[in-house]
Amino acid sequence: MALLQILQVGDERLRQISQPVTSFDLNLSNLLNDMKETLIKAKGAGLAAPQVGVLSRVFVVNVEEGYFEFINPVILGVSGSQYGVEGCLSVKGKWGDVKRPKKVTVKAQDRFGKWFKIVAKDFFAKAICHEYDHLDGKLYIDIADNLRDEDAEE
Repeated sequence: MALLQILQVGDERLRQISQPVTSFDLNLSNLLNDMKETLIKAKGAGLAAPQVGVLSRVFVVNVEEGYFEFINPVILGVSGSQYGVEGCLSVKGKWGDVKRPKKVTVKAQDRFGKWFKIVAKDFFAKAICHEYDHLDGKLYIDIADNLRDEDAEE
């Protein structure tokens, strides 16, 4: 496993649309393993492949409910809303307030290509939506209110 470089805002790859994964092979497994290691080291809640320069529809989430890998995710439905602070490993030193769904239902594939469905709520739902946006070249700063520096007083 290896630590990957996390791209920062301004890198054009963060604004590109990712392509579906078609090969569930050793390269994908290595990418997922490296993304997990990178995410844990960075102490983040999620990491999308575009953030490490790979334009594939892949993201990982590490939240209270556990560690999850999403390949070719599709959001099937959302409900409710929540509004709260978000940050991003690709936008160091900034925070902003974002409105997200309170509950999200997602279908995705695992590292072996098997489809699964999951219903996530609260922070887990927020993390999924945040990472999903990365796959479409969107950053939370595009929709955030009250964008501020990390060291600014609340």
